[in-house]
Amino acid sequence: MEKFNLIATCAAGIEAITANELKHLGYDVQTENGRVRFSGTMKDVFETNLWLRTADRIKIVVAEFEARTFDELFEKTKALPWDEFLPLDAEFPVSGKSQKSKLHNVPSVQSIVKKAIVDKMCTVYFRRTQLPETGALYPIECAINKDNVMLTLDTTGSSLFKRGYRTEKGGAPLKENMAAALVLISHWYPEHTFVDPVCGSGTIPIEAALIGHNIAPGLNRQFACGKWELAETGIEEKIREEARSRADMSRELDIWGYDIDGRMVEIARRNSAAAGVRSSINLKQMALKDFKTDKEYGVIVANPPYGERLSSRDEVHKLYRQMGEIYRPLETWGKYILTSDLKFEEWYGQKATKKRKLYNGSLRTDLFQYWGKRKPRA
Repeated sequence: MEKFNLIATCAAGIEAITANELKHLGYDVQTENGRVRFSGTMKDVFETNLWLRTADRIKIVVAEFEARTFDELFEKTKALPWDEFLPLDAEFPVSGKSQKSKLHNVPSVQSIVKKAIVDKMCTVYFRRTQLPETGALYPIECAINKDNVMLTLDTTGSSLFKRGYRTEKGGAPLKENMAAALVLISHWYPEHTFVDPVCGSGTIPIEAALIGHNIAPGLNRQFACGKWELAETGIEEKIREEARSRADMSRELDIWGYDIDGRMVEIARRNSAAAGVRSSINLKQMALKDFKTDKEYGVIVANPPYGERLSSRDEVHKLYRQMGEIYRPLETWGKYILTSDLKFEEWYGQKATKKRKLYNGSLRTDLFQYWGKRKPRA
């Protein structure tokens, strides 16, 4: 099977987590800003789309070259073997972006790339000036950075954070792949207790349960490449069957999600049922200040309100103080709290063991990490 140069795109700040996932799947990786490079066949394309918890998309790198004029962009794009990727009836919209480059007009870049591909395909398939574009979707992106052009094919379609289980969401939902990244950063072990004290629509506990049961996050959704002629017949279903067989639903998990809003708890119940992990998560309406535990070891992962609006800031700071009062005595527990409030430590009353800059969408946030004392080795 033909091997491709591939990239897994991801949010800024979690590249190392995505790279680590790929390493665990057996790939050699190269980490860059916002993406991780690796190589593989169409089988690997399906496998990584299915299994990567923190990535946004898997893309095939068609070519990389320098271009400083539109003529150069056109000729170098047209020279590529597009017929090896696209069938005659392929629908291939072209998106674009440009940074610090002479070719900075993105609509013009998109138009030139589209025309070059059409010209090449018409030449190969003996067409005049038009292609039907009635077949499968092959999204193409032209990304230019400092005059370096990267042309890619998006194998994913809708972003990988769209797992398919979130039937309803709250006011400020966390993307599923970012929630999975928080769980992975926490180094939670499935034999320990996991708590989200402000669970909202349940995304973080659901992602923890998927990890705990080794359920592939993409199992209940489709990918753009599933309809491509590049894919070997039956390979996708074979990979899905293998993934189903690797899930371990017999493992008992101690996962808890709390929220002060009973309506959100009901939404979390529906979402966890849609994800197939309803029986693995204990969901309860409860204020953060009422949390108690007799468990010796556990992990708390929270995405509390950030207090971006002035009217809610005092309430949020009160919540942060309560967190400190309740969680600080839990010395053997790990605490991981995501917020855009860079003064969080002052309200919490303790300096974090480590801070990690992450982006919740376009919003700069920090993950304040309070590491718990480790369980002594037997």
